[in-house]
Amino acid sequence: MRKSVMLVGEGNYPFMGGGVSTWCHSICTEVSEVDFSILSFTADVSLPIYELPKNVISVKQVPLWSVEEPIELLRYNEKYFDRVLKKERTKSSVVRNQFIPLFDQFIKAIFSKEEDTEYLLELLIQLYTYFKKYDYKDSMYSIEVWDHYKGVVGNVAEDDTYISKVKISDIVTSLRWIYRFLLPITVDLDKTDINHVTISGFPFLPVIIAKHKYKTPIVLTEHGVFMRERLINLSASPMSYFLKSFLINFSELVTKMAYKSADVVVSVNTYNLKWAQMYGADPKKCKVIYNGVDENKFVPKPKPLKHKDTKVVVAAARIFELKDILTMIRSCAEVKKEIPNVKYIVYGNKDAVPEYTTKCEELIIELELEEYFILAGLNTDPPSIFVEGDISILTSISEGFPYTIIESMSCGVPVVATDVGGVKEAIDDGVDGFVCKPKDYKAIAEKVIILLKNEDLRKEMAQKSREKVVNNFTIEVVRKAYSELYKSL
Repeated sequence: MRKSVMLVGEGNYPFMGGGVSTWCHSICTEVSEVDFSILSFTADVSLPIYELPKNVISVKQVPLWSVEEPIELLRYNEKYFDRVLKKERTKSSVVRNQFIPLFDQFIKAIFSKEEDTEYLLELLIQLYTYFKKYDYKDSMYSIEVWDHYKGVVGNVAEDDTYISKVKISDIVTSLRWIYRFLLPITVDLDKTDINHVTISGFPFLPVIIAKHKYKTPIVLTEHGVFMRERLINLSASPMSYFLKSFLINFSELVTKMAYKSADVVVSVNTYNLKWAQMYGADPKKCKVIYNGVDENKFVPKPKPLKHKDTKVVVAAARIFELKDILTMIRSCAEVKKEIPNVKYIVYGNKDAVPEYTTKCEELIIELELEEYFILAGLNTDPPSIFVEGDISILTSISEGFPYTIIESMSCGVPVVATDVGGVKEAIDDGVDGFVCKPKDYKAIAEKVIILLKNEDLRKEMAQKSREKVVNNFTIEVVRKAYSELYKSL
């Protein structure tokens, strides 16, 4: 009998591209003996961009930030009559006497950085049980909740000098986050044999509920580490101390519940395991399964004739902060001083974070690189990307185990990359590529110059890169690993 797996993710497959989406598509395609259902948490209602394999039997999305609530847009197995009945039941007295006591415990757990994960899990189940009977929106939007929350924040502010002057806009924003981030517990998952989650963040909440209801085992495959990337993003954010502290505490609370609930925690590199265990993952439940590529699809090919007189540095990267394209641009300015016929070509979505794309475009103009640094937009044929380059580059400040590196290596194109996530587990520095410190654009440029000027070194690294992938990072290795993992559960 075929087994069923629910694959749960945030902002990715099958509605967006990127490394996690590539991984999801590979798992669904290669582990063909399993029937997959997809639950994707998105910002708004989207259309799939992938052609789904036949063993993907259903796709549901939860648009967390749409104007209308997810339940107002999509049914999620709830009948209209039941929704109306919930609203009828949700009286002020019910909110005051049944919901406020649970809500009070939950927000105080956020502000106190509650460490008792079992208590948090029980509290989550109680909130879920309440929302099965009463309306989520009417409860959360009630004046009783607003008044109570203001009071709790006021008491917290009195005890913490850093947030002693909380703005009303901060209170509104943080309550809005609670409203949005708890929405996943209102979505009931279909019963499957296994739930497989790609992030230890808020999309994990309905998986916890499903484990409570059906005893469904949980696999968590952590790619870029939710908490690490949350901290990186907040470090550069202009938001208030109160909001930063609140969001970190809330995220940590959910992450602890995720690691506690998971039956197996898979990391795509050994580096990420340190973060998982720091937030409560049991080392006995942890294992590493590296990402893999189709070595018969990503193959060495001659460089296109259109670039025969140009030294090309190619990159595949969505244009947003964690990819640190600004550092890549600055490295180009340094390389141009030594190699005037250089050209950087970056393939990736330019619309993901428009304001960051604007910063990149402004820096390109400021450094007079319009002819040297090209933001080429999406390329729907990944194997063709890397063979355009003499070398490829990655300047991220956070990664899991980047597909772009092993795809490039499989094509026989050596990589200059930053030392983040599992990069050093893919690249042997100085042997089959170069690894540099993040944000050090001069060191990155130095390695790019060395490779572009030394054809013999490029050829030697190209051969070793290809051998590394064929021997270690193929899609067949990944297929076997997850097939065996699913069977073991």
